[in-house]
Amino acid sequence: MSEVGMSEDGMGQEADRRARALRNLEPHIRRARSFSGWSFDDVDARPLEPGPPWSYEALARDAARQARSVLDLGTGGGEVLERVLSGSTASVVATEAWEVNAPVARRRLAPLGVRVVRCSSLQLPFRDASFDLVLDRHEELNPSEVARVLAPGGRLVTQQCGHDDWAELWRIFPERTEFGDHYQAYQSGLRAAGLSVTATKHYRRVAYRTLGDLTYMLLLASWWLPEFDPARDVDRLLAVEDALGTPAGIVVTESRYLLIADKPR
Repeated sequence: MSEVGMSEDGMGQEADRRARALRNLEPHIRRARSFSGWSFDDVDARPLEPGPPWSYEALARDAARQARSVLDLGTGGGEVLERVLSGSTASVVATEAWEVNAPVARRRLAPLGVRVVRCSSLQLPFRDASFDLVLDRHEELNPSEVARVLAPGGRLVTQQCGHDDWAELWRIFPERTEFGDHYQAYQSGLRAAGLSVTATKHYRRVAYRTLGDLTYMLLLASWWLPEFDPARDVDRLLAVEDALGTPAGIVVTESRYLLIADKPR
């Protein structure tokens, strides 16, 4: 066969692979478009290494049981907060900025007496020293605002995704939003606001079983890639599969950190 013929065969195979990928991605794209809440139980992702040496939910639950007033930042659909409040008698307020999730959270949390306020987590519409406890799971925060609304003796418990989460992907998608090293920035800001801080960070590898599962997560985490379009970016998605695919799935490294900050009495 001629070199031209081989080239045409290769191009045809790539076109077929691209078309198959787009067909396989379509149900995941539809699922992302109809997403609400903040639960990922339907994503086929398997940890390959141990998780963090802490449990955010256990820490938050213990702190909530000791608090009289609690603020939960970026509650999503209220799924985590609902579990955390087991055994708590505190007065609780939750924030949620996304117009899709705010009513979802209200419906879920109303039976628990939780008030859900739609607002940015960076500018809080609450009085100074309003809360004994501020909880934050994967929501951006403003250290000075957290310090302001915390009562003397109050505590912040937050788990965040590190700025280096899924670092392997960003070699193929270099246009991702760069948020900077907020692990250090949040610590500095909280200490500058007068809080004492303890911090720890953890990495683990996770395998997404299919390219569709990973694409679904990229669509939901739109702050990373605001212009991400699976149809336009299918060649780069296939490059991810080629570079990171293993028998276990597509492997990326999760970055998580925990900050606990206390305000002096």
